[in-house]
Amino acid sequence: MKFGANIARALACGAAIGSLAIMVPATAQEAYVPDRATGYAEVTGLPDWTGIWYPDWTLLFGGRAAARPVLTPAAQEAFDAYQASIRENGPNQEAQALCLPPGIPGVMQQPYPIEILFSPGRVTILTEAYSQARRIYTDGRPLPEDFDLFYTGNSVGFWEGDKLIVDTIGLHPRTNIVAGIPHTEASHVHEHIWLQAPGELVIEYTITNPEVLVEPLVTRIAYRLDNEFPIREYVCSENNRLTTGAEGEGANIDLGFDDID
Repeated sequence: MKFGANIARALACGAAIGSLAIMVPATAQEAYVPDRATGYAEVTGLPDWTGIWYPDWTLLFGGRAAARPVLTPAAQEAFDAYQASIRENGPNQEAQALCLPPGIPGVMQQPYPIEILFSPGRVTILTEAYSQARRIYTDGRPLPEDFDLFYTGNSVGFWEGDKLIVDTIGLHPRTNIVAGIPHTEASHVHEHIWLQAPGELVIEYTITNPEVLVEPLVTRIAYRLDNEFPIREYVCSENNRLTTGAEGEGANIDLGFDDID
């Protein structure tokens, strides 16, 4: 699996911007092993995102902006069929019943908190939803040319001042750009992550995919710092039961309430 032309262009732009960023040289195949005596000096110079962050749609000008994708004719036809199926059968919750993570940006848009950890050459985003760990490598490596498909994709990033710039490719086709529009190997998610104000974190996504999107899809999510409650254990499969939709139509979930006396 190789880069599409859009990814190559994005990487070229990223390389130019990256000359201003905090980066540690590394090759694509070589793991970055920081010197323990000096490696964390880089981390102490980064912005302080310590704590637990909860989604807060009110920070986005009073509500959550609904991004509307502009689709290619084939993708629009598939999306119309998806909407017709929902009207006839209800939402298909097979992926939720099977506890499949929703991918990027879906896992970041869940009504659950996140935590961000800094270490030399890497930023790790922990999401309570589906107990996911996003590893964003900031050690200077490029995006892989021959990549595997993952639910959280393959991510590299760099710092531009106090803003983290992230590029992600290789998203699993069982994850979605938006509901009803699956990712393909041509998907590329470009993120800007920054503090909008003290205690207010914003992530902006620009999604490109020439196979399904006529133009880039841009959307945002905002978080507010709230350390009152820690991230909890999320065991999706503990009580999910798929009751219908074995053929992918009208799947629903039995949460087991009927078994409670």
